[in-house]
Amino acid sequence: RYSKYEDGRSEAPYELLIRISKYFNLSIDLLLTVDIRKYPLKDVLKLPDNRIVLPVVVDQLGNNSIEIVPQKASMGYLSGYSDPEYIESLQRISLPFLTNGKYRAFPAQGDSMPPFKDGSYIIGKYLENIDDLKPNKSYVFVTLNDGISYKRFTSRNKKSITVAADNSFYKPYEIPLGEIVEIWQYASGIFPEDFEPDRLENYNLKEMFLEIRKDIQGLDEKISKNN
Repeated sequence: RYSKYEDGRSEAPYELLIRISKYFNLSIDLLLTVDIRKYPLKDVLKLPDNRIVLPVVVDQLGNNSIEIVPQKASMGYLSGYSDPEYIESLQRISLPFLTNGKYRAFPAQGDSMPPFKDGSYIIGKYLENIDDLKPNKSYVFVTLNDGISYKRFTSRNKKSITVAADNSFYKPYEIPLGEIVEIWQYASGIFPEDFEPDRLENYNLKEMFLEIRKDIQGLDEKISKNN
């Protein structure tokens, strides 16, 4: 009977799936979605919400294979991050200096985290425990509402974490803990073209306007005193 389930000639009822999952200490999700002939379960990262991160795959030279989430399909990652076949379909690169961990490359969007801009990629190392977040370090946060975002972690409370952009135009904001599905710590970056130093001036416009406003207020106060 069990061999028929393995060969796909018969399907196990829910009650038996529950018994099998308890016996092998595996979630039903893993039993139904992961081909353990391809992914040894001792090597996969099992998560508490019945998901997995695929095991570290190496190339012929022994370097880690890093999956690349495509620019145009970054929102599709939200529906595919828990699908082993989707992850397996992603293109891969190898960077010999990135070792001892699971890495993935995510597309940068917008101008909130210079020098990354559209067309750049952020390579993150998978963070298994949210308690390992470190203040002032940068991470890729995959969330249910915002999708993929690259921000700097600042603080945490019982219900949420607070993150901030390096571009001061953008205000810090909170991410509810229940919305976080994955966290990847910044490890490296890929820039398809040279970053233009002049662009840094644009990132400081907010500070410039604040200083101008302070100067204007100061002049108003001096004029008021003289009058």
